[in-house]
Amino acid sequence: MGPAPSRVSCDTPDLPSGQSGVQGFRARIELVCGSQLVAVERVVPVPDKRTGRDPVTLVAQALLEELERTPSEQEREGGFTTGVPDGLSAAPARPGDPAGTVRLSRKPEDLPPVALAQIVCTLSASDAVSAGPGPVVLGGPDVDPPRAWECTDAVRSRPESAPTLGELVRPTGSPSPSASAS
Repeated sequence: MGPAPSRVSCDTPDLPSGQSGVQGFRARIELVCGSQLVAVERVVPVPDKRTGRDPVTLVAQALLEELERTPSEQEREGGFTTGVPDGLSAAPARPGDPAGTVRLSRKPEDLPPVALAQIVCTLSASDAVSAGPGPVVLGGPDVDPPRAWECTDAVRSRPESAPTLGELVRPTGSPSPSASAS
């Protein structure tokens, strides 16, 4: 009959100490292992401050870049992969968007379910991006209203079946600025 099929360990690698002078912040990045999401702690490089970029957008961009990055050799040996496509970027919320909205360079609902689950669960774990437990509010590059997604146990255990269309979010607080405002 032969040996039993091998299974991936999904052991999270130790965070390297020192990281050769890389300045950054510690973050939990959700990677795919054994068809589920598993948090891996990494030191995320501090993003360059670009003109007009708010801190939430800068952190969201840094986290997206970490999710896009090919897992380290140690992570790959543990069975970790990523489904987040290269070239995804974060943009600030638009006037009238609910507080905490992160706009992506692609419509969230057009992303593969696993990639969207990785993004939602990674952003929801970041104190700099998420205002606490609850949904992550994402929008695309167009004028479509942003939608909310939650990182639930079901999403973590079966990211391939995560819903790609989140709940519509209505703006709260002040009304949308008028076109004549300067």
